[in-house]
Amino acid sequence: MSKAKGVGPATSGPLSETCVGTSEIRKADLDNSTLSTTTPRHIQTRSTKFAMADIDVKLASWKLVEVGRLVLIRRGPFAGKLAAIVEIVDHRRVLVDGPSGEEQKIVPRHVLPLAHATLTHFVIPQLPRSAGTGPVKKLWAKNEIDGKWAKSGFAQKTERTERRKNLTDFERFKVLRLRKQARYEVQKSHAKVKAAAAKS
Repeated sequence: MSKAKGVGPATSGPLSETCVGTSEIRKADLDNSTLSTTTPRHIQTRSTKFAMADIDVKLASWKLVEVGRLVLIRRGPFAGKLAAIVEIVDHRRVLVDGPSGEEQKIVPRHVLPLAHATLTHFVIPQLPRSAGTGPVKKLWAKNEIDGKWAKSGFAQKTERTERRKNLTDFERFKVLRLRKQARYEVQKSHAKVKAAAAKS
């Protein structure tokens, strides 16, 4: 029994030296952040140095759902027309109004699901929330929304697509012949350049 009592908290001897040595090595490794070959494998620490890089953080140019944002309606009776968000109803619906200068492009005030709209890059600045059709129409004309939208690539592509859909058979044939002539001229110029390069 006396031997069992003496094995308790050892204060001297080889066991205490091992404990003290382990704690000292661990502290040294943490302070110096180096790998020690004499340190036991389970308490070795790896030195890792992180260099602070010069990172230039810029705000993402996301198209946010906000008051004044112009949307293109994709579904419904007003598909293909432009409107401005005047109020956010909830996370799925917005109140839109499209007082365009052209009568055939006017969108009456109504609630539109966001799933039926495409956000554009255009925003009417300083548009008050829940503004009436009158103020929206004034800011629409002041910011020249119709002209900016007509010059956008998306509007021009849509116009070309609609024009192509409405072509007659003879007009489609003329387009085919013109494309063939343009392709022939390109091949002819390419052949001249290739021949000149071969001579030199």
